[in-house]
Amino acid sequence: MLVALGFGMVAVFMALILTKRLTPVVALILVPLAFAVAAGAGAGIGEDVMDQVGEFAPTAALLFFAIIYFGLMIDVGLFDPLIRAILRLCGDSPVRVVIGSALLAAVVSLDGDGSTTFIITVSAMLPLYLRLGLSPVVLTVVANLGAGVMNIIPWGGPTVRAATALSVSPSELFNPMVPSMVAGLACVFVMAWLLGLGEKRRLSRRGLELAEFHTRELVTVSAGSAGSAAGARPAAGGTGGPATGGAATGGAEGSGGADGGGSGLTSGALDPTRPTLRPRLLWFNAVLTAALLVLLGMDVMPLPFLFMAASALALLVNFPSPAQQAERIREHATSIVSVVSMVFAAAVLTAALSSTGMDTAMAEWLVDVVPDAWGPHLAVITGVLSMPLTFFLSNDAFYFGVLPILSQAAAEYGITPLEMARASIVGQPVHFTSPLVPAMLLLISLAKVDLADHHKKVIWRSVVLSLVMLAAAVATGVVPLG
Repeated sequence: MLVALGFGMVAVFMALILTKRLTPVVALILVPLAFAVAAGAGAGIGEDVMDQVGEFAPTAALLFFAIIYFGLMIDVGLFDPLIRAILRLCGDSPVRVVIGSALLAAVVSLDGDGSTTFIITVSAMLPLYLRLGLSPVVLTVVANLGAGVMNIIPWGGPTVRAATALSVSPSELFNPMVPSMVAGLACVFVMAWLLGLGEKRRLSRRGLELAEFHTRELVTVSAGSAGSAAGARPAAGGTGGPATGGAATGGAEGSGGADGGGSGLTSGALDPTRPTLRPRLLWFNAVLTAALLVLLGMDVMPLPFLFMAASALALLVNFPSPAQQAERIREHATSIVSVVSMVFAAAVLTAALSSTGMDTAMAEWLVDVVPDAWGPHLAVITGVLSMPLTFFLSNDAFYFGVLPILSQAAAEYGITPLEMARASIVGQPVHFTSPLVPAMLLLISLAKVDLADHHKKVIWRSVVLSLVMLAAAVATGVVPLG
C-alpha cells in the first residue's frame, strides 16, 4: 500500500508540474499532504513538516542572501567586464555561447557547491543569452547537466556519503571514476553543441520571419502610395491619404514591436548607463567577492552567515542610503520569494515521504523485485536505480538507507562494496534535476525559467548522461557487468 501511494504521489506531482496545472509550490504542498493523509498520517504530520522546515531553514537563508548578494554584484557591474570578454570570445555564435556556458558551469563546479556554481554561471551568462535572443532554458539545461556530472567529485557530497555508508576510501572510490566523469563531460558538450545548433536555427527562422514581415509591410505601403497617387486629387486628400498613413504606421509599430520585444529583455543587461553601476567600487566588489568564494571553499564558517555578512557589507558600501538599500532588496524580492517558497514547500514532500514510511517502503520494494537471476548484475542495476531513487529521495536517504541493503545483497555474488559505491554515484546528473535539490530551484529562479519548461528539456538528457557514465564505468572495468 505504501509503495503504491509513494509512487502514485510522485507520479501525480510530476504530472501536475509538467502539464502546468499547478505551480511547483502548490503541488509540493497539497499533493504530499493528500497522499500522507491517505497513508494514515494524522495530526503529527504538522510536527514532521516543521521539523523538516527547521532542517531546510539554513538552506533557505543561504539562498535568500546569495540571491541578494549576486544580484547586487550584477547591479553594480562587477560581471560586466567578464561578460564583455565572453562576448568577444564567443562572438554572436549561439553554438559557442552554449558550449561556453557548459564549460563555465563545469569549471565552477570544482568548488563542490551547486548553489555557487549556478549563481556564478547565470550571473555571467544570462545577460549574454538575452542580448543574443537565446532561450534561458538552454542555459539552465547545460548548467544543470555540467554541474550534475561534476557532483561526483570527492568533496562534493554524494561520493563522501557513498564512501561513508560502505566504509570505503573516497579516493579509491573516485579516482577510477575519472574516465567516466570525462565521458560524461564529453556528452555534456555534445548536448550543448546540439542545443546551440538548435538555437542557431531558431534565430535564423525568426530572422527570416521578420524579413518576410518587413517585406510585406513595404509592399503594402508601396501599393497604397501608388493607388493614392493614381486616384483623383480629392480621393488623395480624403480617405486614401489616411489609409496609407495608417498602413505605414502599422508597419512601423509592428517592426518596432518585434524588435522591441527583444531589446526589452536586455534593457538592463550590460546597460552602460544604468544608475546602479559603481565603477569606482569595482575593485572593492571584486575583492569582496573573491574573499567570499575563498571562504566558501574553505568551509570555515556557515555558508548562510557568510552570505549574510557579505550582503550587508555590499549594500552598505555600494548603496549608503537606507532608501537605496531598501530599493535594491525590493528589486530582487521576486526571485527571493520564488526560490525560498519552493525550498520550504519541498519540506512537506520530504516529511510526507519519511514520516509515513513511504520512502523506506519504495526502496525495499525495488530491492525485493530484483530477480535472483539478476544478482550477478547488481552493480549495474544499482547504477540504473540510482537515477530514479536519487531523484525521488534525498542523497542521505539513498546512500545511508538503500545502498547498504543493495551492497549486502551484492556481496553474495562477489561484488565488492567499492564497486557498488562507484555504481551508486553515476545517477547524480539525474539527482541534480530533482525539485528536492535547492540548488536546482535557485538555478531556474535566477534565470526566471519555469520548472516545467526546464524539466521537459533536462530530465531525459540527464538520464542519457548517467547511462553514458555508467557505460564508461563498465567499459573501464571499475563497475562489473556481471
